[in-house]
Amino acid sequence: MQDLQKNGSKGVIKFMGINTREIWFDGRQIPLSRQDIWGLVNNSPVTKVVVSVDQRRDGHYPCKTELITEILNEADLDGIAGGETVLSERQELLQAAGKRGCKTCVFLDVKGSESLERAWQDAPRFDYAVVDFDLPTNIPLELIIARLQEGRTVLLRKVTTCEDMEVAFGVLERGSDGVLFAGTDLLEIQKLVDYLSRESIHSLQLQPLVVTGVRHAGMGMRACIDTTGLMNREEGMIVGSTSGGGIFVCSETHYLPYMNLRPFRVNAGAVHSYVWMPGNTAEYITDLAAGSRVLCVNTKGEARELTVGRVKIEARPLLLIKGEAAGRELNVIVQDDWHIRLMGSDGKPRNATAIRPGDELLAHVCEPGRHVGIKVEETIIEK
Repeated sequence: MQDLQKNGSKGVIKFMGINTREIWFDGRQIPLSRQDIWGLVNNSPVTKVVVSVDQRRDGHYPCKTELITEILNEADLDGIAGGETVLSERQELLQAAGKRGCKTCVFLDVKGSESLERAWQDAPRFDYAVVDFDLPTNIPLELIIARLQEGRTVLLRKVTTCEDMEVAFGVLERGSDGVLFAGTDLLEIQKLVDYLSRESIHSLQLQPLVVTGVRHAGMGMRACIDTTGLMNREEGMIVGSTSGGGIFVCSETHYLPYMNLRPFRVNAGAVHSYVWMPGNTAEYITDLAAGSRVLCVNTKGEARELTVGRVKIEARPLLLIKGEAAGRELNVIVQDDWHIRLMGSDGKPRNATAIRPGDELLAHVCEPGRHVGIKVEETIIEK
């Protein structure tokens, strides 16, 4: 099983490919009168919000909100309790705030090599550092990440779009520790909320499924899901014929006698099948395309998102595997070949053509009933 890893001494935990990141929303450019934006933020998973002193005084924020206050002079520190975080470009103000027991965040505007050099030297003096760059290249971010990787300072990059945020998280594989999201476009803010909502789902409940039947199902079209990431031997996807649940189909990370392994692939199942997705949804395999996001699950039910690079559909002989899990009948139709693996309830892969009634596999069971992949409350019977 892939271990939890600490990102230096900063306590940023990498969990099965999902990073616990600092995501701050910069509200300073958003008037309090913009209730469309503030309402969206206040009723979202966003918890850390940067505000001006006036916004701090006049705004209304839910209890979940942790305010980070921008200070412009020492008088702004009055009324800010010890333990709260303050942000400023003026380092002498942050030093004064630190003496009052505040956490400190320095804003570093990097323009050229000299200011980059100063930035990585100044950043370790503070709890947080937000960096902004004058050019769109990621090289300055790579350099400052490398310089600060062993320190305690949490590094955030200023971004204005969700795409820039995801790029910041991928630089040098480890990425920045977080972002200051300074976008003012409502659609981009909605994307941020959607991103955080997806990231909050980190697991699927897996249960043993007792196989009740295995038989050849004739010729048909089966699909391989090729992703832009790499899976390990304990990972795969949940695939099934019905919306009430699916069976754990392994990644192609296990022995193949005549070809190289394909750790980016799950030879998933017949084209009618559901595959489980982020946000508690499921989609038909044929609805996936390059850029779609799917859930990669391990034997503990820990899930991470992977991007689809290709869906490869070909005619193959098919195998129907039926079973019962948690009182519900489930089935999956996969390619009828020895090299296809399904995960046993003991965490060991089983060759599809060697599975027999009475064997136990891993499955995910959920409430049936979906329309365009989304759960709905309706009467539905699937066989």
